[in-house]
Amino acid sequence: MRRRPWLWLLPLVVFTGLVGVFYLGIRRDNPDELPTALAGKAAPALRVAPLGNKPLLTDAALREGGLSLVNFWASWCTPCRVEHPTLMQLAAEGVPIYGVNYKDSNGLRFLQSLGDPFAAIGSDPQGHTAIEWGVYGVPESFVVDAQGRIVMRIAGPLTQRVLHERLRPIIEP
Repeated sequence: MRRRPWLWLLPLVVFTGLVGVFYLGIRRDNPDELPTALAGKAAPALRVAPLGNKPLLTDAALREGGLSLVNFWASWCTPCRVEHPTLMQLAAEGVPIYGVNYKDSNGLRFLQSLGDPFAAIGSDPQGHTAIEWGVYGVPESFVVDAQGRIVMRIAGPLTQRVLHERLRPIIEP
């Protein structure tokens, strides 16, 4: 049997490579932020169905005015309930918020009980729009500029901390 004296180096090389990858992940600008491949690119097409008699979210709505927020949510999502007061606050301040109700059949009841912060809304019962946008779980929000390009992705609930640390610097000049 032929011996391979270099074989003992393989675990060391693999371990060193993993350490390097983890180090780079920790040292990025904001380790809490999940990057999106869509940053700076045009927002994917919205293929959503009406949700009751609410105004329907369209691609044209994302290109009206200045910055807007597209929020993917569901009534069965506990973090969506946590972020709802922050969405109501932003809507009261005049920030256009557009909702995409993700794989949900009780969205209207949710909005009737907690309030409706959305300027327009659509239902994504199969989750196809969410896949196009790169959503991996709700709630997830995207800041979209006046040209319809994605500026930022916020994975998880929009809490007051996220609002002040990440969102306000972008939406306030």
